[in-house]
Amino acid sequence: MDTIQVTNLSMQFGGQLLFKDAELKFTDGNCYGIIGANGAGKSTFLRMLCGELEPTKGEIIIPKETRMSVLKQDHFAFDEFTVLDTVIMGNKRLYDIMQEKDALYAKEDFSDADGDRAAELEGEFAELNGWEAESEVSKLIQGLGLDEGLLYMQMSELDGSQKVKVLLAQALFGSPDIILLDEPTNHLDIFAVRWLEEFLTDYPGTVLVVSHDRHFLNNVCTHIVDFDYGKVKMYVGNYEFWYESSQLMQRLIKQQNKKVEEKIKELQEFISRFSANKSKSKQATSRRKLLDKLTVEELPASSRKYPYIGFEPDRELGKEILRMDGICKNGEDGEPLLKNITFTLGRTDKVAIIGHSEQAITALFQIMAEQCEPDAGTMKWGVSTSRSYFPKDNSAFFDGCELSIVDWMRQYTTGEDTDTFLRGFLGKMLFSGDDIYKRVDVLSGGEKVRCMFSRMMLFGSNVLLLDQPTNHLDLESITAVNNALRDFKGVVIFTTHDHEIMQTAANRIIEITEDGCIDKVGTYEEYLEWKASREAK
Repeated sequence: MDTIQVTNLSMQFGGQLLFKDAELKFTDGNCYGIIGANGAGKSTFLRMLCGELEPTKGEIIIPKETRMSVLKQDHFAFDEFTVLDTVIMGNKRLYDIMQEKDALYAKEDFSDADGDRAAELEGEFAELNGWEAESEVSKLIQGLGLDEGLLYMQMSELDGSQKVKVLLAQALFGSPDIILLDEPTNHLDIFAVRWLEEFLTDYPGTVLVVSHDRHFLNNVCTHIVDFDYGKVKMYVGNYEFWYESSQLMQRLIKQQNKKVEEKIKELQEFISRFSANKSKSKQATSRRKLLDKLTVEELPASSRKYPYIGFEPDRELGKEILRMDGICKNGEDGEPLLKNITFTLGRTDKVAIIGHSEQAITALFQIMAEQCEPDAGTMKWGVSTSRSYFPKDNSAFFDGCELSIVDWMRQYTTGEDTDTFLRGFLGKMLFSGDDIYKRVDVLSGGEKVRCMFSRMMLFGSNVLLLDQPTNHLDLESITAVNNALRDFKGVVIFTTHDHEIMQTAANRIIEITEDGCIDKVGTYEEYLEWKASREAK
């Protein structure tokens, strides 16, 4: 059954045409991955589906009885409510019934009419599985890695990552017919992402998801909806199938163009050789007419742009890289974050740091970057190492800074680097024309991340420390980061939610646990297999 039908849909936003004449059908039992460059209209499309925005032209048809659930982005909207109530609000009708029931039963002058109304509400409450609501909420938040003890806490008491998970549970609660998810894996740890993949794979309704996580899209999507060239097209298959197909199509078009260009060249040579020859003039004229009909089909101008990210170390590494011995660190509340972290790195190591506590992982990176001291233990970097650090929170580099991008970058260059060099360098990072004169304190999250990568590339370090480097990036930029880390000739220590980067860039996995760390050489998927077999015993 079609749960959403999109007909002749066009959308202009801020005077810019995002897409036009879209014709799409979304049906039960399928998960649709929404992809496209930043600004192509993906999030705008979801806002149109849930009625927040009116299209410029066309219509969206959704049956009236259909219940749609949307992942909320405002992390403060539910601060006055408990976690339990916030999740149940995912089914607004059920929550309204519960509120009305409670108000009725609290009345001192409970009348016969109130009794009749309460009976009606109880019947509808049962139909909506109200008696199972608390149990379902508990399963959802535990699946996402939260403790059941949070159910009766106020949302205002939760930290940012906990709120993200509660709002995701809200979107998944109560078996809605349609689920709209905009970047659901942002700020989720790898364990929560795996749980979400399993949930959506088994989900019987219609799911539309915007995501920059390639592995997630591969695992959950049955279709890909591509926003590019000012158009919206739907393809059957997951992200990898779409990517391979689109690359093949681009190659075929280029090959076809090459054949046409060769034919044009051949005709032009013939015309130039024989146009002055009377015996050949008729042939030359006919070929000139044929030449006029031949056009080289231009590749459609894609909205996708890939930044150039590449790290070139200025010097080779020696044998000693890093030794950490018995590192311990407590949080501000006195609770232990790191306990007895011990490992030694070699010159060929590319290490993915994983764990349930992002706070603990960030503390480890800050210690490695020498931005904070451990409470116990020792750390020693090899004398041949030079390090560049990508912090999870980059606000200290930009907040209140009135410098332009080019002047901000100039802080990290040598006197030999000219404006021409900087302009070319920033152009590769997709800052072109007058963009380089934008103030850095007004840049978007993705632009700031590209600035941070530009800064790191200028240092020529042989050790890279990266704490969540793909936050705020689009698929194209994430692909560029992936390739850069994979090809880097030095040592990399990184943490990310991106499964694909961990699998293709890391040759060693270190998991931070409550009692220390687990250290295994091998790929990320080999580590997951090893851990699953260990837990099965």
